[in-house]
Amino acid sequence: MDSAFHASLLIIAPDLLLAVSAMALILFGAFAGDKANSAIGYLSVLALGGAIFLLVGPGAGRGEAFGGSYIADDFAVFCKAAIYGAAALALLMAQAFLKAEKIHRFEYYGLALLSVVGMGVMVSARDLVVLYMGLETQSLALYVLAAFKRDDAKASEAGLKYFMLGALSSGLLLFGASLVYGFVGSTRFTEIAAFAAKGDIGILFGLVLLICGVAFKCSAAPFHMWTPDVYEGAPTSTTAFFAAAPKFAAVAVFARLLFEPFASLTEDWRQIIVLISVLSMTVGAFGALVQNNIKRLLAYSSIGNVGYALMALAAGPGAGAASLLFYMAVYVATTLGMFGAALLMRRQGVAFDQVEDLSGLSQTKPWLALCLTILMFSVAGVPPFAGFFGKWEVFKAAVDAQLTPLAVFGALASVVSAYYYLRVIKVMWFDAPKGAFDKSTFGAAIVVLFAAIVVAPGILFLGWLELAADIATRQF
Repeated sequence: MDSAFHASLLIIAPDLLLAVSAMALILFGAFAGDKANSAIGYLSVLALGGAIFLLVGPGAGRGEAFGGSYIADDFAVFCKAAIYGAAALALLMAQAFLKAEKIHRFEYYGLALLSVVGMGVMVSARDLVVLYMGLETQSLALYVLAAFKRDDAKASEAGLKYFMLGALSSGLLLFGASLVYGFVGSTRFTEIAAFAAKGDIGILFGLVLLICGVAFKCSAAPFHMWTPDVYEGAPTSTTAFFAAAPKFAAVAVFARLLFEPFASLTEDWRQIIVLISVLSMTVGAFGALVQNNIKRLLAYSSIGNVGYALMALAAGPGAGAASLLFYMAVYVATTLGMFGAALLMRRQGVAFDQVEDLSGLSQTKPWLALCLTILMFSVAGVPPFAGFFGKWEVFKAAVDAQLTPLAVFGALASVVSAYYYLRVIKVMWFDAPKGAFDKSTFGAAIVVLFAAIVVAPGILFLGWLELAADIATRQF
């Protein structure tokens, strides 16, 4: 009994550490006051680093806990490491912005850690009830983070919209889970998989609603309507967090849900995923063409990127799963870099978020213009940057799965989306400057780091591709 308890404790240790840290930091902040805000910010990043160590370090727990409802396998470890790392970098970037906006409070870090706990539980869930618990833990914290600048009308509107539509998506997911439970008599993934293999068509009704609920969380079209408004209205530091860690978690949950309990119904759910992928790529490509707000532009970009991730999902287990993990790792690095640059858009303490505010950046801050150009080329899929290799693997997996028309559509959508990325680049390099942005040494270092990552795929990312392929082959 003691050995079993010890093994279970090791398995849940990373999420447990983050949950305890969140509570402890909130209590510490309540007693210490505002003077401890910066220290709490760094301690939250340290907690995420500790969670990564517990995840991949010596003696890290592997296996199942809570009767098989929670699992720490290679897929969960890869996804959690990416989520924890993305969250840590987003919180590091957030400090200067929160101070400048006069909303630097300790609750921000506690809420962020609690949302990461929910993401970790989601990724490790092998039971629909555990999945829902993780999803709601994540969502409730994110609702508050979206409206964290409570004196700002746009932020309050963003929080309210996110809450209302998030509640709708949770209802859809719960309704789908209840239908699945009604047919199967269990919420465990293993028992759902055994039932689905029998070919009972009734379970498909629940599956469709589950797909709709998760599609809301990863802002896939046509369930994307909250994304542009929330990205624009929420504080930019929160938007950077939204665009990275929760997005990766939602796509990972999609993969876990479809590749495990519903693997025998691949031909049925593939049609739905292909449709959502096409809609997402279309909305992302054409919706961003008319955007002048940089955060709204990146919101539509994220919708389009989810479309490419869903293309990998439609390709199925194996190569599809490998390309999905690789693509999302590249996406997170590129997105954090672009939002890191957006956080630096500040003149004399005033934040700016219009594309035109980047005018002449090559003359005032040439290093930032160069880094942002590299990141834009990467997300557009231009070789030799990492984004090209990510899309290449996704298209290759789609063609191998006999989804060539979908791959061709994705390539055409990439051509359309390249226009608005090139528009930003044109503004930076060819328009007259509007004045230099304020100096931020740490923020600059973060942007340079991400630009260096995406410009060196042969050194850094191809190793990730091999790791992703190995995990996908053994996992699904």
